[in-house]
Amino acid sequence: MRTLIQNCRIISPGIDIPEGYLIIRDDKIEEVGEGGVSGTFDNVIPADGLIAAPGFIDIHSHGRSNFDFCDIAPEAFAVIGRCKREDGVTGFLATSLTVSMDDLRDFCRLAERYKKDVTDGAALLGVHLEGPCINPSCAGAQNPAFLREPDIAIVDELNAISPVKKVTFSPELPGGLAFTKALAERGIMPSGGHSSADYECFEANRAAGMKHLTHFCNVMTPVHHLQFGMVGGGLMDEDVYVEIICDGVHLCDQMIRLIARMKGSERIMLITDAMRASAMPDGDYSLGGLPVIVKNGKAVLRENGRVAGSTLRYFQGFQRFVRLTGMPLSEAIRVTSWNQAESLNIPLRGKLESGFFGDIVLMDRQLNPIRTLVGGR
Repeated sequence: MRTLIQNCRIISPGIDIPEGYLIIRDDKIEEVGEGGVSGTFDNVIPADGLIAAPGFIDIHSHGRSNFDFCDIAPEAFAVIGRCKREDGVTGFLATSLTVSMDDLRDFCRLAERYKKDVTDGAALLGVHLEGPCINPSCAGAQNPAFLREPDIAIVDELNAISPVKKVTFSPELPGGLAFTKALAERGIMPSGGHSSADYECFEANRAAGMKHLTHFCNVMTPVHHLQFGMVGGGLMDEDVYVEIICDGVHLCDQMIRLIARMKGSERIMLITDAMRASAMPDGDYSLGGLPVIVKNGKAVLRENGRVAGSTLRYFQGFQRFVRLTGMPLSEAIRVTSWNQAESLNIPLRGKLESGFFGDIVLMDRQLNPIRTLVGGR
């Protein structure tokens, strides 16, 4: 099957074609060009006035539309995957919470089931384990009842059920450095987060393979003029990718601008860290069994007022990032897809190039998603 997308502005890392076309054969991009094109096509998508860009990849998201991946229900995966696609997301990592091992096993089984059954949702590209190897003093909105010290046997068991691409944990815990090394040896990205690690601890883990920092600046040792902290290391070290949540709650506007200035477009990854209240009205919800209140779109734990994930939709974070940084779209688009794909070794995604998957988001000039194609469909 050959599909033509015509009369669109094409944005991809380092590329900005004011008016062009894309040809997709089956599930892969066959050709990207300027101007018009002739030929016979099974499907023609007129995209006058629209922007075609690589579909977004959300590597850290827990839920959407009143469902959470850790609800341990096939319907949860189906609804989240379908609604993510509505937000311009073509691929995602199903992200766990700190829950029981039985629930984590079932979570991984359902991830595999979704990959086999999905017909109209975004592609599940792997699993992101957020916890359970988290410092109790830095648990944030994670359930303290299920926290554990780093243990590679946990990851090995879950990875055997469904491929794990990334693990968020606290590197300062006993065995943290060995855990980082073991993950890196397995081709799984160690990601520092929920952490009180000092700069020296972070640097040792970075050298061992920790190249991601989870929801950067949030529940993480800050910069101080005498104690550089994990945030300082993330800003300074050029090989470290940082996740950021651009929702106006997790980072102030000035911090987003500073991160963009220090890291450039090459090492930033936009995430949502969305919980079940994403795209839902204010009210009472839950996260990992903990009661949550959402007011004016801000989710906090009922018990102590700690921020409990976000209600962000992916395209909203991208809109805010572009507005605050002023980056050209051909640079800014990296933070939505290519950096995620490159750093996590997810092949043939994140660019609009011949041979890449036909994962494409069509947006209006305000960067609202109008149509999302996954594998050319």
